[in-house]
Amino acid sequence: MKLRTLVLALGMMASALVFSAQSALASTRGTTWVENKVRHELNMLPYVNAFDYMSFTVDEDNNVTLMGEVTNPTLKSDAGNVVKRIEGVEHVDNQIKVLPVSFFDNGLRVRLFRTIYGYPVLQRYALGVNKPIRIIVNNGHVTLIGYVDNQADKNIAGIRANGVPGVFSVDNQLEVVKN
Repeated sequence: MKLRTLVLALGMMASALVFSAQSALASTRGTTWVENKVRHELNMLPYVNAFDYMSFTVDEDNNVTLMGEVTNPTLKSDAGNVVKRIEGVEHVDNQIKVLPVSFFDNGLRVRLFRTIYGYPVLQRYALGVNKPIRIIVNNGHVTLIGYVDNQADKNIAGIRANGVPGVFSVDNQLEVVKN
């Protein structure tokens, strides 16, 4: 049981920042190296929190497309700048969207974070710096993106998020890690 818990914890830490490399048949060694380097550089960015989500693709010519949504405009530019400096990257298309500044959405983010990560069953996901459940709030509409251990945790996170006053809708895109 302890070994399984340790393996799950290590797996969650390894995939905590939900940067999904969705390349189309990255069969060459160079593209795989570029993908790993992009993932590493995005993971090392400061100021990334549970309310930001970034992903990327790398095509066969090592052109990188950045996608996602962030709360801080400097995070978008920082992501583009660090990826541009990676050896082998030919071009960077920064399609990361900056979420609008809203006191209402900021309040919702805090309440959602406390509601999801404060719930006893989900508290184990709050460990560590990089949270595996990302909470994206855009004008009262919530998207949950990330990874959880089982279907029950996914359902609980969605139900908890939907119960927060002021939330208009919840899109639960959490993925269950296959054990």
